[in-house]
Amino acid sequence: MMKKTVLLAAIALMGITAHAQKGSGFGIKGGLNYGANGDYFESTEQAYKDPKSNVGYHLGIFGQIGKKIYLRPELVYTKTKSDYENNSLDMSKLDLPVLLGINIIGPLNVFAGPAFQYILDTDYDGITIGDVENDFTVGLNIGAGLSFGKFGIDLRYERGFSENEVTVVDGVFSNDRIDTRPDQLILSVALKL
Repeated sequence: MMKKTVLLAAIALMGITAHAQKGSGFGIKGGLNYGANGDYFESTEQAYKDPKSNVGYHLGIFGQIGKKIYLRPELVYTKTKSDYENNSLDMSKLDLPVLLGINIIGPLNVFAGPAFQYILDTDYDGITIGDVENDFTVGLNIGAGLSFGKFGIDLRYERGFSENEVTVVDGVFSNDRIDTRPDQLILSVALKL
């Protein structure tokens, strides 16, 4: 129930406040993610393996309130992939960053804020995995961008705040687990409508 409420509130906020101030508006965005989801822990050895970074993508909508100092809520579908020694973890999620930004000089802006994530699906190369510990998590986005009229581009870093593990089942008893929190660079292009 809380997840639906948060998503509906974000969509309503974007629609209601899009024309509240000069410089405000809404638009679409998309781009590439480069990073990994987290470490793989083996229960028998208590060792961990760092995942190899891989490219994913994202598509979504945003609203922006204000011009010099602004609030920018976004609703984004994100697909990520992390490669481990013999397998890979695919994850799809809905991200809801709520960013506070400031236009520094000319087209340059910087921003930061919390990112609320709802995990939709996880797949570990055909191996059965259990449910993710928490479907709803919180992270941080921090970055910089350039705005040219209706067109914008930004680069940000995203990191999850807390561990969020999934257990590998694979038909036999196993305590192997993967920390699914994001650790990635996100390159986006945006178009105000």
